[in-house]
Amino acid sequence: MNLTPSAFLVLGIVNLLGSASPYDVKVEAGRTIAPFWQVPHAQVYAVCDRLVEAGLLEREQAGGGRQRRVMRLTDEGRAALREWLEDTVVVPVEARERGMLKMWLGGDPREHAPAQVEAHGRTLAEYEELSRLVGDHLTPGQRHALEFGIRYERMMTELWQSALDQE
Repeated sequence: MNLTPSAFLVLGIVNLLGSASPYDVKVEAGRTIAPFWQVPHAQVYAVCDRLVEAGLLEREQAGGGRQRRVMRLTDEGRAALREWLEDTVVVPVEARERGMLKMWLGGDPREHAPAQVEAHGRTLAEYEELSRLVGDHLTPGQRHALEFGIRYERMMTELWQSALDQE
């Protein structure tokens, strides 16, 4: 199986939670990593199925009143996740920023800037609030990821603000 970043997202979340249903993975991804890595909900279920088929996750019935199936990492799944986490190869970022594409192709920055400043400013405030609320409880890696989001949103807010200031 060719493991994609979405597959590693699923393996990583199941690893962090110990065991999880696809729904648990979806909720945890939305609660934590979604600002940095979006994965469509339907894709989570499909990736979980492929990882089970590949032997990287195993499913079992959860006890209790609700009959739901939860997944755990297999030894192979743990090894694949560990190998990926230790891989230091840099893959260049492809910044697929729709607003920048529009500017490059002739859009007027002053028309787009107000909405961009507002949207990036709102996301920046959310990240800063998240840092304030849970910053002390994050792992060093999680703190770095959150700092990436803060710096990115700050940079985008400043960039679009500069378009307004050039009027």
